[in-house]
Amino acid sequence: MNSPVTIDGPLLVFGGVYSNLHALRALFAEAERRGIAPANMICTGDIAAYGADAKPCLDLIREAGIACISGNCEEQFALAAADCGCGYAPGSACDLLAVKWFAHASAQFDDDDRRWMADLPQRLDLLVGGLKLTAIHGALNAINRFVFPSTQWRVKQHDIDAAGCDGILASHSGIPFSQVREGKLWHNSGALGMPANDGTPRVWFSVIAPGREDRRLDIEHVALAYDADGASRAMYAAGLPEGYAQALTSGLWPSCDSMPPEEVKATGKALAPGRLRWRADGLQEAQWPAATQKPAAPAAKFSDPLITEAGEPRASVALEMLETLWINTGTLCNLACASCYIESTPRNDRLVYISAQEVAAYLDEIEQDRLGTTTIGFTGGEPFLNPDMTAMMEGALSRGFEVIVLTNAMKPMRRFERRLIALNEKYRERLTMRVSLDHYTQDLHELERGQRTWQPAIDGLKWLAHNDFRIHVAGRAYSGEAEGIVRAGYGKLLSGLGVKLDARDPGELVLFPEMDTSRDVPEITTSCWGILDKSPSEVMCSNSRMIVKRKGAGRPAVVACTLLPYDAAFELGATLTDARKSVPLNHPYCAQFCVLGGAACKR
Repeated sequence: MNSPVTIDGPLLVFGGVYSNLHALRALFAEAERRGIAPANMICTGDIAAYGADAKPCLDLIREAGIACISGNCEEQFALAAADCGCGYAPGSACDLLAVKWFAHASAQFDDDDRRWMADLPQRLDLLVGGLKLTAIHGALNAINRFVFPSTQWRVKQHDIDAAGCDGILASHSGIPFSQVREGKLWHNSGALGMPANDGTPRVWFSVIAPGREDRRLDIEHVALAYDADGASRAMYAAGLPEGYAQALTSGLWPSCDSMPPEEVKATGKALAPGRLRWRADGLQEAQWPAATQKPAAPAAKFSDPLITEAGEPRASVALEMLETLWINTGTLCNLACASCYIESTPRNDRLVYISAQEVAAYLDEIEQDRLGTTTIGFTGGEPFLNPDMTAMMEGALSRGFEVIVLTNAMKPMRRFERRLIALNEKYRERLTMRVSLDHYTQDLHELERGQRTWQPAIDGLKWLAHNDFRIHVAGRAYSGEAEGIVRAGYGKLLSGLGVKLDARDPGELVLFPEMDTSRDVPEITTSCWGILDKSPSEVMCSNSRMIVKRKGAGRPAVVACTLLPYDAAFELGATLTDARKSVPLNHPYCAQFCVLGGAACKR
């Protein structure tokens, strides 16, 4: 790795020029007005994209000698590739619009331009005011991964730690923001060539200046007014997509399909230029724009099963039919994930191993009472740590139930290879293995699951595919990417592994929303069903229950929900008959995960 480049004085940061010559000239004029020389400017990539003047923008930056890192567009132009490599979901609006603008820009470059772009680094380390800043385009090891303000901090922290720096400068998502946590910085200067989807035609850059003390920086987010009408007219004249030409003057992107929900909600909300003082002392937390406070739920919320804090009737969900019975096989697991909802670890035995005999008693009850159950699901912990696991599977399959097993597909599962192959050969049409894979990249999967967990899971997936098991995958929506992009990423990965799965199908690729008990979420009242245009039948406690066996208990118990195995308020009795009662939605997860998050364990 090269030594960091020392920057004396303020550093002007910009990215996403997007072939917008009018904005680039305005930036140069503003830099001159501020007395910032090209040697103190850095471009974080994507010089050419949506706009009309790809070659003139590239020439201006080259002639000025401004340091530049490669964006995904430079990478693709250098390869004379057929597409922009932006990371859009295939077939999305952004993906379709990119075809024309990418071809228009690519046609303007000669071999010398492409060689120059091929030589650009994908990261550049800088020293500003005694702090090491790493300039990248998207994410550290993924040039086209979108990182937004709403992206979890631990995802950003992962890249900062891996880069060995105090802060990261990036731009790919096009939304300006700065966030400081525990003295570390993630900074996005915004896009110079396209508005910030805030309903104004202004574009953005930033200035980072050393503070009066060592390891102190002053960060200014600057909104730049320029001839947006002229830039838009140039796009129309070039025959480029109308949506982006209009966006230059309206300030609204033609599509939000590359954005996560929080950023979509901010569409049209004008940003005010602002400053942030960053102290790298390990204590500070700050951000620009200022965050909307999300306090923890008041103690009075969710306390009364019948009435909300506001005194309104609380919504409840009746069991319409017990379609799915979940069996918790025990909370012991071979892994200790960063945010396991059930807190499974190699040492957590709060829920102990359930036996095949105990499960059989519940299957008897289903048959005797004609409950109409079609599916038996096994979850943990890691189910294959339970010594009775394959016996329980066969017990359910032999009675005609569909069986779904949630597993990490690692060593515990692989111990049962011959037995699993025999079960699959006999019951293939009714057996589904749902494998937990928390992201479609190794980096973010292992951020959740721990180092050296990716390859064993991939090997397990490949083994299952090779032996013709029906496979579903359970992923997590914690990366900060739009759902379409996440599904496309999984689709590409799984296709390459030979796994037959439709990643667009929410039943085959289940993406669980993140659960955050610190957030204040609304209570669900009886009137919410009409307001939200939802039905209680869409909530999983209308059609499922889970069996757990608590440590020290004489027999298993039935609980309302797979998400609430420990909460005594959601324990419904010892038998399935006991558990037919309605479930009041008096837990934050009921709102956050099920009603508002749209999650389900089976579709």
